[in-house]
Amino acid sequence: MKARLPQGMGKGPSNNVNQMLRQAQKMQEEITALQQDLEQREFSASVGGGAVEIKINGKRNVLDLKIKPEVVDPEDIETLQDLVMSAFNEAIRVLDEESEAEMQKVTGGVSIPGLY
Repeated sequence: MKARLPQGMGKGPSNNVNQMLRQAQKMQEEITALQQDLEQREFSASVGGGAVEIKINGKRNVLDLKIKPEVVDPEDIETLQDLVMSAFNEAIRVLDEESEAEMQKVTGGVSIPGLY
């Protein structure tokens, strides 16, 4: 009497390894496409009740910066500097959150070091 192997096991361990490699390659292609897509997206943030608005892209380049005239006080430059830094940091936070959420979809929730 011949022993029967479970379905999918007849080709030996190399079949499973090849399948895993194909899945990993597909995931890498999806991650690369997602990274390219994220680089093209725009992310915005506003602070100080809309006093400072900033728009960045997925490469973290500033695309637009708007400052309302009423927050420009030559006697208080520090406040304006703080607002600009806060707006930029908030835009980066939004970018990072969205990037992480999109990567979770591609990787099935597996954290891969070095990705966004």
